[in-house]
Amino acid sequence: MSFYDLLKEAFRSITANKLRSGLTILGIIIGITAVIAMLSIGEGAKSQIAQSVESLGSNMLTVFPGIIQPGRGIVSAGRGTAQSLKMRDVDVIKKIEGVKAVSPEISRRFQIVSSAGKNTNSLVLGVTPDYLTVRNAKIQSGRFFQENDLNRVAVLGPTVAEDLFGGEDPIGKTIRINKVNFKVIGVLEPKGSAGFMNPDEVVLVPLLVMQKILTGSEYLSQIAVQAETSNLIDSLKEEITQALLKEHKVSSDNPDFSVIASQEFLNTFNSLINTMTIFLASIAAISLVVGGIGIMNMMLTSVTERTKEIGLRKAIGAKKKEILMQFLIESVILTLIGGIFGIILGSLISIGVSKFANITSEVSLYSIFLSLTFSSLVGIIFGYWPAKRAAELDPIVALRYE
Repeated sequence: MSFYDLLKEAFRSITANKLRSGLTILGIIIGITAVIAMLSIGEGAKSQIAQSVESLGSNMLTVFPGIIQPGRGIVSAGRGTAQSLKMRDVDVIKKIEGVKAVSPEISRRFQIVSSAGKNTNSLVLGVTPDYLTVRNAKIQSGRFFQENDLNRVAVLGPTVAEDLFGGEDPIGKTIRINKVNFKVIGVLEPKGSAGFMNPDEVVLVPLLVMQKILTGSEYLSQIAVQAETSNLIDSLKEEITQALLKEHKVSSDNPDFSVIASQEFLNTFNSLINTMTIFLASIAAISLVVGGIGIMNMMLTSVTERTKEIGLRKAIGAKKKEILMQFLIESVILTLIGGIFGIILGSLISIGVSKFANITSEVSLYSIFLSLTFSSLVGIIFGYWPAKRAAELDPIVALRYE
Protein backbone atom coordinates (compact mmCIF):
# COMPACT_ATOMS: atom_id res chain seq x y z
CA MET A 1 0.00 0.00 0.00
CA SER A 2 1.19 3.52 -0.75
CA PHE A 3 1.44 6.22 1.92
CA TYR A 4 -1.60 7.93 0.39
CA ASP A 5 -3.63 4.71 0.73
CA LEU A 6 -2.53 4.34 4.36
CA LEU A 7 -3.51 7.96 5.03
CA LYS A 8 -6.91 7.53 3.39
CA GLU A 9 -7.54 4.33 5.36
CA ALA A 10 -6.59 6.06 8.62
CA PHE A 11 -9.09 8.89 8.01
CA ARG A 12 -11.78 6.34 7.10
CA SER A 13 -11.23 4.52 10.37
CA ILE A 14 -11.25 7.74 12.44
CA THR A 15 -14.49 9.03 10.87
CA ALA A 16 -16.18 5.64 11.23
CA ASN A 17 -16.63 6.34 14.96
CA LYS A 18 -16.78 10.11 15.28
CA LEU A 19 -17.89 10.27 18.93
CA ARG A 20 -15.13 8.00 20.21
CA SER A 21 -12.52 9.77 18.10
CA GLY A 22 -13.74 13.18 19.29
CA LEU A 23 -13.59 12.21 22.97
CA THR A 24 -10.11 10.77 22.48
CA ILE A 25 -8.89 13.93 20.74
CA LEU A 26 -10.35 16.07 23.58
CA GLY A 27 -7.62 15.01 25.98
CA ILE A 28 -4.93 16.16 23.52
CA ILE A 29 -6.79 19.44 22.89
CA ILE A 30 -6.89 20.24 26.63
CA GLY A 31 -3.18 19.48 27.05
CA ILE A 32 -2.01 21.51 24.04
CA THR A 33 -4.33 24.39 24.96
CA ALA A 34 -2.82 24.58 28.46
CA VAL A 35 0.75 24.37 27.14
CA ILE A 36 0.18 27.09 24.49
CA ALA A 37 -1.51 29.39 27.03
CA MET A 38 1.30 29.01 29.60
CA LEU A 39 4.10 29.50 27.06
CA SER A 40 2.31 32.49 25.49
CA ILE A 41 1.82 34.28 28.81
CA GLY A 42 5.45 33.57 29.74
CA GLU A 43 6.74 34.93 26.41
CA GLY A 44 4.49 37.97 26.71
CA ALA A 45 5.73 38.72 30.22
CA LYS A 46 9.36 38.51 29.08
CA SER A 47 8.66 40.82 26.15
CA GLN A 48 6.86 43.35 28.36
CA ILE A 49 9.67 43.41 30.92
CA ALA A 50 12.29 43.76 28.17
CA GLN A 51 10.43 46.77 26.76
CA SER A 52 10.14 48.28 30.23
CA VAL A 53 13.84 47.89 30.94
CA GLU A 54 14.70 49.34 27.51
CA SER A 55 12.45 52.33 28.24
CA LEU A 56 14.48 52.96 31.39
CA GLY A 57 17.64 52.89 29.32
CA SER A 58 20.47 50.41 28.98
CA ASN A 59 22.83 52.94 30.58
CA MET A 60 21.25 52.97 34.04
CA LEU A 61 22.49 51.65 37.40
CA THR A 62 20.55 51.49 40.65
CA VAL A 63 22.06 51.53 44.14
CA PHE A 64 19.99 49.77 46.80
CA PRO A 65 20.46 49.61 50.57
CA GLY A 66 21.28 46.10 51.80
CA ILE A 67 22.47 43.17 49.69
CA ILE A 68 20.53 41.74 46.80
CA GLN A 69 20.92 37.98 46.75
CA PRO A 70 19.46 35.84 43.91
CA GLY A 71 16.08 34.46 44.91
CA ARG A 72 16.02 36.35 48.22
CA GLY A 73 15.52 39.97 47.17
CA ILE A 74 16.91 42.83 49.24
CA VAL A 75 18.22 41.82 52.64
CA SER A 76 20.38 43.67 55.12
CA ALA A 77 23.87 42.37 55.70
CA GLY A 78 27.20 43.38 57.20
CA ARG A 79 27.44 46.25 59.63
CA GLY A 80 24.76 48.27 57.83
CA THR A 81 20.99 47.90 57.85
CA ALA A 82 18.31 48.11 55.15
CA GLN A 83 18.64 51.89 55.65
CA SER A 84 22.17 52.73 54.60
CA LEU A 85 21.96 55.29 51.80
CA LYS A 86 22.05 59.06 52.40
CA MET A 87 22.46 62.23 50.35
CA ARG A 88 26.20 62.21 50.96
CA ASP A 89 26.34 59.02 48.87
CA VAL A 90 24.68 60.94 46.02
CA ASP A 91 27.40 63.60 46.23
CA VAL A 92 30.08 60.88 46.09
CA ILE A 93 28.53 59.28 43.00
CA LYS A 94 28.15 62.62 41.19
CA LYS A 95 31.93 63.15 41.37
CA ILE A 96 32.68 59.94 39.46
CA GLU A 97 33.69 60.51 35.85
CA GLY A 98 31.19 59.10 33.35
CA VAL A 99 28.11 59.74 35.51
CA LYS A 100 25.56 61.82 33.59
CA ALA A 101 22.83 62.24 36.22
CA VAL A 102 21.89 60.91 39.65
CA SER A 103 18.37 60.59 41.07
CA PRO A 104 18.06 60.05 44.85
CA GLU A 105 14.66 58.55 45.68
CA ILE A 106 12.56 57.81 48.75
CA SER A 107 9.49 55.62 48.21
CA ARG A 108 6.51 54.94 50.48
CA ARG A 109 2.92 53.87 49.87
CA PHE A 110 0.18 56.24 51.11
CA GLN A 111 -3.56 56.59 50.80
CA ILE A 112 -4.18 59.66 48.63
CA VAL A 113 -7.43 61.65 48.62
CA SER A 114 -8.36 64.28 46.05
CA SER A 115 -10.37 67.45 46.59
CA ALA A 116 -13.15 65.72 44.62
CA GLY A 117 -13.40 63.06 47.34
CA LYS A 118 -11.87 60.21 45.30
CA ASN A 119 -9.01 58.20 46.79
CA THR A 120 -6.37 55.67 45.79
CA ASN A 121 -3.45 53.84 47.39
CA SER A 122 -0.32 54.74 45.43
CA LEU A 123 3.44 54.80 45.62
CA VAL A 124 4.74 58.25 46.55
CA LEU A 125 8.30 59.08 45.48
CA GLY A 126 10.39 61.86 46.93
CA VAL A 127 12.71 62.92 44.09
CA THR A 128 14.71 65.77 42.60
CA PRO A 129 14.39 67.20 39.04
CA ASP A 130 17.09 64.74 37.92
CA TYR A 131 14.40 62.05 38.15
CA LEU A 132 13.12 63.11 34.71
CA THR A 133 16.55 62.67 33.11
CA VAL A 134 17.52 59.39 34.75
CA ARG A 135 14.10 57.72 34.36
CA ASN A 136 13.48 59.04 30.84
CA ALA A 137 10.22 60.63 32.05
CA LYS A 138 8.47 63.63 30.50
CA ILE A 139 5.87 66.13 31.65
CA GLN A 140 2.59 65.93 29.74
CA SER A 141 1.00 69.01 31.29
CA GLY A 142 1.97 71.55 33.93
CA ARG A 143 5.53 71.69 35.23
CA PHE A 144 8.00 69.90 37.50
CA PHE A 145 9.22 71.20 40.85
CA GLN A 146 12.57 72.89 41.38
CA GLU A 147 15.78 71.65 43.05
CA ASN A 148 15.56 71.77 46.87
CA ASP A 149 11.88 72.76 46.61
CA LEU A 150 10.25 73.00 50.06
CA ASN A 151 6.76 73.69 48.74
CA ARG A 152 4.05 71.05 49.17
CA VAL A 153 3.58 70.35 45.46
CA ALA A 154 3.08 67.09 43.57
CA VAL A 155 3.38 65.68 40.06
CA LEU A 156 0.97 62.83 39.26
CA GLY A 157 1.39 59.80 37.07
CA PRO A 158 -1.39 59.64 34.43
CA THR A 159 -3.10 56.63 36.05
CA VAL A 160 -3.21 58.33 39.46
CA ALA A 161 -4.53 61.53 37.84
CA GLU A 162 -7.33 59.52 36.21
CA ASP A 163 -8.16 57.69 39.46
CA LEU A 164 -8.32 60.90 41.50
CA PHE A 165 -9.83 63.38 39.05
CA GLY A 166 -11.37 61.37 36.21
CA GLY A 167 -11.44 63.44 33.05
CA GLU A 168 -10.86 66.76 34.86
CA ASP A 169 -7.62 68.70 34.60
CA PRO A 170 -5.82 68.12 37.95
CA ILE A 171 -3.42 71.07 37.59
CA GLY A 172 -3.93 73.51 40.47
CA LYS A 173 -6.14 71.14 42.44
CA THR A 174 -5.35 69.77 45.90
CA ILE A 175 -4.64 66.21 47.03
CA ARG A 176 -4.05 64.93 50.57
CA ILE A 177 -1.13 62.58 51.24
CA ASN A 178 -0.87 61.14 54.74
CA LYS A 179 -3.19 63.94 55.98
CA VAL A 180 -0.98 66.62 54.39
CA ASN A 181 -2.31 68.82 51.57
CA PHE A 182 -0.33 69.05 48.30
CA LYS A 183 -0.99 71.19 45.24
CA VAL A 184 -0.85 69.36 41.89
CA ILE A 185 1.47 71.20 39.49
CA GLY A 186 2.05 68.60 36.76
CA VAL A 187 1.13 65.28 35.14
CA LEU A 188 3.62 62.82 33.62
CA GLU A 189 3.35 61.34 30.13
CA PRO A 190 2.12 57.70 30.05
CA LYS A 191 4.99 55.24 30.03
CA GLY A 192 3.74 51.79 31.07
CA SER A 193 4.90 49.23 33.59
CA ALA A 194 8.61 48.93 34.40
CA GLY A 195 8.84 45.49 36.00
CA PHE A 196 7.97 45.79 39.66
CA MET A 197 7.04 49.51 39.45
CA ASN A 198 4.63 51.29 37.14
CA PRO A 199 5.71 54.95 36.70
CA ASP A 200 2.17 55.78 35.59
CA GLU A 201 0.90 54.92 39.07
CA VAL A 202 3.21 57.10 41.17
CA VAL A 203 3.00 60.51 42.81
CA LEU A 204 6.18 62.59 42.79
CA VAL A 205 6.93 65.13 45.53
CA PRO A 206 10.09 67.13 46.33
CA LEU A 207 12.70 65.00 48.10
CA LEU A 208 13.16 67.45 50.99
CA VAL A 209 9.39 67.56 51.59
CA MET A 210 9.29 63.75 51.60
CA GLN A 211 12.12 63.63 54.15
CA LYS A 212 10.93 66.38 56.47
CA ILE A 213 7.11 66.07 56.30
CA LEU A 214 5.97 62.67 55.03
CA THR A 215 8.57 60.23 56.36
CA GLY A 216 10.74 62.10 58.86
CA SER A 217 13.71 60.04 57.62
CA GLU A 218 16.86 61.08 55.78
CA TYR A 219 17.56 57.59 54.44
CA LEU A 220 17.06 56.96 50.72
CA SER A 221 15.17 53.99 49.27
CA GLN A 222 17.45 53.88 46.22
CA ILE A 223 19.76 55.94 44.04
CA ALA A 224 19.28 55.76 40.26
CA VAL A 225 22.39 56.58 38.21
CA GLN A 226 22.55 57.32 34.50
CA ALA A 227 25.84 56.74 32.71
CA GLU A 228 26.95 58.89 29.78
CA THR A 229 27.02 55.78 27.55
CA SER A 230 26.03 52.12 27.98
CA ASN A 231 29.68 51.13 27.38
CA LEU A 232 30.61 52.65 30.75
CA ILE A 233 28.16 50.55 32.79
CA ASP A 234 30.61 47.86 33.92
CA SER A 235 33.40 50.27 34.84
CA LEU A 236 30.99 52.68 36.56
CA LYS A 237 29.47 49.86 38.58
CA GLU A 238 32.92 48.97 39.90
CA GLU A 239 33.86 52.63 40.59
CA ILE A 240 30.58 53.36 42.39
CA THR A 241 30.98 50.20 44.46
CA GLN A 242 34.52 51.10 45.51
CA ALA A 243 33.57 54.73 46.27
CA LEU A 244 30.62 53.73 48.46
CA LEU A 245 32.62 51.02 50.25
CA LYS A 246 35.09 53.75 51.22
CA GLU A 247 32.31 56.18 52.15
CA HIS A 248 30.47 53.62 54.31
CA LYS A 249 33.73 52.27 55.74
CA VAL A 250 32.80 48.64 55.01
CA SER A 251 34.68 45.86 53.25
CA SER A 252 33.80 44.32 49.88
CA ASP A 253 33.09 41.03 51.71
CA ASN A 254 30.56 42.69 53.99
CA PRO A 255 28.87 45.60 52.15
CA ASP A 256 25.63 47.32 53.20
CA PHE A 257 24.49 48.25 49.67
CA SER A 258 24.12 46.74 46.18
CA VAL A 259 24.74 48.22 42.73
CA ILE A 260 22.57 46.66 40.02
CA ALA A 261 22.53 47.38 36.26
CA SER A 262 19.21 47.52 34.39
CA GLN A 263 20.28 44.51 32.27
CA GLU A 264 20.72 42.50 35.48
CA PHE A 265 17.10 43.24 36.36
CA LEU A 266 16.08 41.93 32.95
CA ASN A 267 18.14 38.76 33.38
CA THR A 268 16.71 38.14 36.85
CA PHE A 269 13.11 38.65 35.74
CA ASN A 270 13.60 36.45 32.67
CA SER A 271 15.13 33.71 34.78
CA LEU A 272 12.18 33.76 37.17
CA ILE A 273 9.65 33.83 34.33
CA ASN A 274 11.39 30.97 32.51
CA THR A 275 11.35 28.86 35.66
CA MET A 276 7.66 29.51 36.31
CA THR A 277 6.74 28.99 32.63
CA ILE A 278 8.55 25.65 32.46
CA PHE A 279 6.98 24.57 35.75
CA LEU A 280 3.43 25.49 34.69
CA ALA A 281 3.88 24.08 31.17
CA SER A 282 5.16 20.82 32.67
CA ILE A 283 2.04 20.55 34.80
CA ALA A 284 -0.09 21.28 31.74
CA ALA A 285 1.83 18.59 29.79
CA ILE A 286 0.60 15.96 32.26
CA SER A 287 -2.81 16.21 30.62
CA LEU A 288 -1.09 15.32 27.34
CA VAL A 289 0.10 12.09 28.93
CA VAL A 290 -3.45 11.40 30.07
CA GLY A 291 -4.60 12.14 26.50
CA GLY A 292 -1.92 9.74 25.22
CA ILE A 293 -3.29 7.00 27.45
CA GLY A 294 -6.70 7.71 25.94
CA ILE A 295 -5.18 7.35 22.45
CA MET A 296 -3.64 4.00 23.42
CA ASN A 297 -6.94 2.77 24.87
CA MET A 298 -8.83 3.74 21.70
CA MET A 299 -6.24 2.15 19.42
CA LEU A 300 -6.29 -1.12 21.41
CA THR A 301 -10.08 -1.15 21.14
CA SER A 302 -9.81 -0.46 17.42
CA VAL A 303 -7.34 -3.33 16.95
CA THR A 304 -9.70 -5.69 18.76
CA GLU A 305 -12.71 -4.57 16.72
CA ARG A 306 -10.81 -4.87 13.43
CA THR A 307 -9.10 -8.19 14.12
CA LYS A 308 -10.83 -9.94 11.22
CA GLU A 309 -10.03 -7.02 8.91
CA ILE A 310 -6.36 -7.22 9.88
CA GLY A 311 -6.35 -10.98 9.33
CA LEU A 312 -7.89 -10.54 5.88
CA ARG A 313 -5.36 -7.87 4.90
CA LYS A 314 -2.47 -10.08 5.97
CA ALA A 315 -4.00 -13.08 4.19
CA ILE A 316 -4.04 -11.21 0.86
CA GLY A 317 -0.43 -10.09 1.23
CA ALA A 318 -0.27 -7.04 3.56
CA LYS A 319 3.09 -6.88 5.29
CA LYS A 320 3.68 -6.33 9.04
CA LYS A 321 5.26 -2.96 8.24
CA GLU A 322 2.13 -1.80 6.38
CA ILE A 323 -0.19 -2.83 9.24
CA LEU A 324 2.14 -1.13 11.75
CA MET A 325 2.25 2.07 9.67
CA GLN A 326 -1.53 2.07 9.19
CA PHE A 327 -2.26 2.16 12.92
CA LEU A 328 0.64 4.51 13.72
CA ILE A 329 -0.57 7.00 11.10
CA GLU A 330 -4.07 6.78 12.56
CA SER A 331 -2.72 7.51 16.04
CA VAL A 332 -0.57 10.45 14.87
CA ILE A 333 -3.47 11.96 12.90
CA LEU A 334 -5.62 11.87 16.04
CA THR A 335 -2.97 13.71 18.09
CA LEU A 336 -2.21 16.21 15.32
CA ILE A 337 -5.90 17.10 14.99
CA GLY A 338 -6.00 17.58 18.76
CA GLY A 339 -2.80 19.63 18.57
CA ILE A 340 -4.14 21.96 15.86
CA PHE A 341 -7.39 22.58 17.73
CA GLY A 342 -5.42 22.99 20.96
CA ILE A 343 -3.17 25.63 19.36
CA ILE A 344 -6.21 27.55 18.09
CA LEU A 345 -7.97 27.37 21.47
CA GLY A 346 -4.80 28.20 23.39
CA SER A 347 -4.17 31.23 21.15
CA LEU A 348 -7.74 32.45 21.68
CA ILE A 349 -7.34 32.05 25.46
CA SER A 350 -4.06 34.02 25.31
CA ILE A 351 -5.75 36.82 23.36
CA GLY A 352 -8.62 36.82 25.87
CA VAL A 353 -6.20 37.02 28.80
CA SER A 354 -4.42 39.97 27.16
CA LYS A 355 -7.67 41.79 26.50
CA PHE A 356 -9.65 41.19 29.68
CA ALA A 357 -7.01 40.47 32.36
CA ASN A 358 -4.51 43.10 31.11
CA ILE A 359 -1.73 40.48 31.02
CA THR A 360 0.55 40.55 28.00
CA SER A 361 0.73 37.26 26.07
CA GLU A 362 2.57 36.37 22.90
CA VAL A 363 1.99 33.20 20.83
CA SER A 364 5.37 32.36 19.29
CA LEU A 365 6.23 30.06 16.38
CA TYR A 366 8.45 28.18 18.82
CA SER A 367 5.51 27.29 21.10
CA ILE A 368 3.41 26.21 18.07
CA PHE A 369 6.23 24.06 16.71
CA LEU A 370 6.88 22.58 20.17
CA SER A 371 3.19 21.74 20.64
CA LEU A 372 2.85 20.05 17.23
CA THR A 373 6.07 18.11 17.77
CA PHE A 374 5.03 17.01 21.25
CA SER A 375 1.55 15.97 20.11
CA SER A 376 3.08 13.92 17.25
CA LEU A 377 5.43 12.22 19.70
CA VAL A 378 2.50 11.39 21.95
CA GLY A 379 0.77 9.77 18.96
CA ILE A 380 3.86 7.73 18.06
CA ILE A 381 4.74 6.68 21.62
CA PHE A 382 1.24 5.74 22.76
CA GLY A 383 0.18 4.37 19.39
CA TYR A 384 3.19 2.13 18.83
CA TRP A 385 2.17 -0.75 21.12
CA PRO A 386 -1.37 -1.12 19.67
CA ALA A 387 0.12 -0.84 16.14
CA LYS A 388 2.77 -3.46 16.93
CA ARG A 389 0.11 -5.73 18.42
CA ALA A 390 -1.97 -5.40 15.25
CA ALA A 391 1.08 -6.07 13.02
CA GLU A 392 1.97 -9.26 14.90
CA LEU A 393 -1.48 -10.86 14.75
CA ASP A 394 -1.51 -14.35 13.25
CA PRO A 395 -3.72 -14.11 10.12
CA ILE A 396 -5.28 -17.55 10.70
CA VAL A 397 -6.18 -16.74 14.33
CA ALA A 398 -7.39 -13.27 13.30
CA LEU A 399 -9.72 -14.65 10.62
CA ARG A 400 -11.29 -17.04 13.12
CA TYR A 401 -11.81 -14.23 15.71
CA GLU A 402 -15.46 -13.69 16.70
